[in-house]
Amino acid sequence: MINSLFVINPQGKIIIEKHWRGIISRQIVDVFNDESFKFMNSPPGTLDKNDLGTSGKESFFTKQDIPPVLESNKFWLLNVFRDDLTWLCPVDKEVDPMLVFEFLHRIIDVLTDYLGDISEASIRENFVTVYQLLEEMMDYGYPLTTEPNALKEIIMPPTMINKVMTTVGAAAGVAPKFPQNMSNIPWRKAGVKYTQNEIYFDIIEEIDATVAANGTVVSCEAHGTVVANSRLSGMPDLTLSFTNPRLIDDESFHPCVRYRKWESEKVLSFVPPDGHFKLMSYRVALSPHQAMPLQVKPQILPTKNGGKFDISVLPRSTDGKPIERIAISLPMPKSTTSVNATCNVGNYMYDPVTKTINWEIGKLQQRERAPMLSGTFNTSDAQPEVSLTVGVDFQISMYSVSGLKVDSLRLFHEGYKPYKGVRSMTKAGKFQVRA
Repeated sequence: MINSLFVINPQGKIIIEKHWRGIISRQIVDVFNDESFKFMNSPPGTLDKNDLGTSGKESFFTKQDIPPVLESNKFWLLNVFRDDLTWLCPVDKEVDPMLVFEFLHRIIDVLTDYLGDISEASIRENFVTVYQLLEEMMDYGYPLTTEPNALKEIIMPPTMINKVMTTVGAAAGVAPKFPQNMSNIPWRKAGVKYTQNEIYFDIIEEIDATVAANGTVVSCEAHGTVVANSRLSGMPDLTLSFTNPRLIDDESFHPCVRYRKWESEKVLSFVPPDGHFKLMSYRVALSPHQAMPLQVKPQILPTKNGGKFDISVLPRSTDGKPIERIAISLPMPKSTTSVNATCNVGNYMYDPVTKTINWEIGKLQQRERAPMLSGTFNTSDAQPEVSLTVGVDFQISMYSVSGLKVDSLRLFHEGYKPYKGVRSMTKAGKFQVRA
């Protein structure tokens, strides 16, 4: 069960608080901020509650690194950090932590569906809608209605037309209409009709890889999601099959998927929700060659009070698809005072606050010349620390690094033949190259 929820902005202030089982004092947020500060300013592996480490100096960690569970004297502080906001649930009794994390992510996903983007400004502009959703999604600490289609039958999205209708109805003393299109399937409303019946699937895969300084791939895997946009009339029953389903592991499905069917036949059988939804997520173990659509070769040579650096980027085979939105992030030593560099492709910018060189390359074909960035840097330390990690970002459209492909889609219980569209995309997740 979940007692309370606090939404905290980047400054540590409360934006939203909601209590389902008694009221927890707002001072718990101060406790969370203190515990987070202690963690971020403690050297790795030496966390000491009585030692604030480098107070007033450079932090060792960021907010993204804060553990999802922090301990205080009375509560366990379960938290999720997304879109620069912290979603905090203090828990004082035994509870499955994955239930709390899944519910927090579901709240964020539903609010994203309603508001478009989640930020402090968008939440403040739609306080009423946010509190209504929190009231409907949980009852006395237990998840209740979490499907967007069912929620939209109860709470109208905050569009301009809906706001006007609500205001006029309240002024005229008209009670809100009770939802009429509820079905016995919680994620799909009844009576859906479209003039053109179509469904689209997006296979999105993110590569998480760590490459050693000598070019050896230390670890590599892909985390994928299949996102669908359904515009089908009636109550369609779909069966989706893949050409190579046994490639994937650690599958997680939308509640609409019949899991026994997947276990026995490796096909997805489901009645889809109306509109956008995440059908499934999965993980794929990749070979070193698969995980490297780009080969990044960084070299840093330290000298007295500075050093030289050189980075080259080489494209590999991607079935002829161009690699787009390539960006390289090169952190410099903390004592760096100045940087002078040149590049033959794209443009770079040095951030003196974060001590990072951000190199925007853009689009790269396989046979084009290799982009290179080289230069020098000066430091205040005589022997600067140069054991750094280069961050790599890129995107490849119409390409699936795992090779997962949709084979066929069959529809039952309806008399029409839907149009099916499938797109693939591969992009960098946590892709790091050690220098």
